[in-house]
Amino acid sequence: MRQRLVTEGLVIASHNPGKISEIAALLAPFNISVVSATALGVPEPEETGDSFSANALLKARAVFATLGTPALGDDSGLEVDALAGAPGIRSARYAGEDANDRANNEKLLEALAHIAADLRTARFRCVLALVRNATDPCPLIAQGSWEGRIALAPAGTGGFGYDPYFIPDNFDCT
Repeated sequence: MRQRLVTEGLVIASHNPGKISEIAALLAPFNISVVSATALGVPEPEETGDSFSANALLKARAVFATLGTPALGDDSGLEVDALAGAPGIRSARYAGEDANDRANNEKLLEALAHIAADLRTARFRCVLALVRNATDPCPLIAQGSWEGRIALAPAGTGGFGYDPYFIPDNFDCT
């Protein structure tokens, strides 16, 4: 194991700039700075888990194995009820291994083409896993979800991924 003293902040085991920005913004009020696995040269592990929790742990453990420092892993995605929970853990790769946001959104809209607006219920699910050592028997795991529905057309300019199509419950905008 190559150990590296990490003094830049909490290591986020993600290679997604959007997620890094979101986590940094959430932790800023607590004066916790973050550094991404990408910035530290940690290779992105293959997401072989069968759940968001398994993938979040896999990412955090990969950072610890490389750097020897605690790390926060995450996995998140969109679950659409009419699609039996898809894209789910394959959200980033829904349209294929090298898919981009546009391709994933096109596939989502195609899959929902004949589904009525009121049946397009969905949620964003996110799991965070903090490991304190390589074999941490009790990693800290937190999860949450945000209920909503999938819009018929994109709206808004903020966010990334499926954000332009997700309308949270009790909102009229994405």
